[in-house]
Amino acid sequence: MTDTKPNSPQMESPSYRLPALDQDFLLSDSMRGVRFLLEYAKAEMALRQWGVRSTIVVFGSARIGEGGEGHHANWYDQARAVGRIVSERGGALVTNGTFRDNVIATGGGPGIMAAANRGAADVGAPSIGFNITLPHEQEPNAYSTPELTFRFHYFAMRKMHLAMRANALIVFPGGFGTFDEMFELLTLRQTGKAPPIPIVLFDSAYWKRVINFEALIEEGMIARKDLDLFVYAETAEEVWQKLTDAGVGLHAGEQASDGP
Repeated sequence: MTDTKPNSPQMESPSYRLPALDQDFLLSDSMRGVRFLLEYAKAEMALRQWGVRSTIVVFGSARIGEGGEGHHANWYDQARAVGRIVSERGGALVTNGTFRDNVIATGGGPGIMAAANRGAADVGAPSIGFNITLPHEQEPNAYSTPELTFRFHYFAMRKMHLAMRANALIVFPGGFGTFDEMFELLTLRQTGKAPPIPIVLFDSAYWKRVINFEALIEEGMIARKDLDLFVYAETAEEVWQKLTDAGVGLHAGEQASDGP
């Protein structure tokens, strides 16, 4: 005979599980809003603990590797240099009590994202990786700060975190994913839903070849003044110059420290 308590059916029922410990409940359709909130809150808490007040977001292709063919090697090297220069000069190494500014943030994956995170790691600066779960598993690169490496299910929440602390956006050559992220930020700027942050497109020849902005103007799809929402740069140093021209950099009176 089994020693069954009279109330065993009640205690074993899924309805009796604590909601916070009931995975079936948390993953149900009705809890999608709660999962959105959790993805927001978990990353937000970690960023606040690290004192990340603002970021410089770097977008670009996951298919660009170190030593790659054609322009790929240069794009990778320049993205790495951007990560280093921004981290050294922008405030990521400034303790400033509890705040860090202009911390490199990427989508957390390989390619240009890894290069930018790597540049920050080269100088001992923290950097952020907002990774995303994909059907074919995408692992985080090895250079983002482990405590600032996050995994998202929802693209929308990932994009929100990429945008909400951004002091600037640097867009290296890329494909559909890079276009999606870039045009999201351009639309937010165009419609006044985001503050006037500088947007720098790296390698003007690439961008002018793959996107005919003039045709959009000719067909009345955008206004000519919309082209003022972004500028071009050809080197990592020029990227930094464009950012400083727009007022991005150390806050008055702050000095870089020797480490994070």
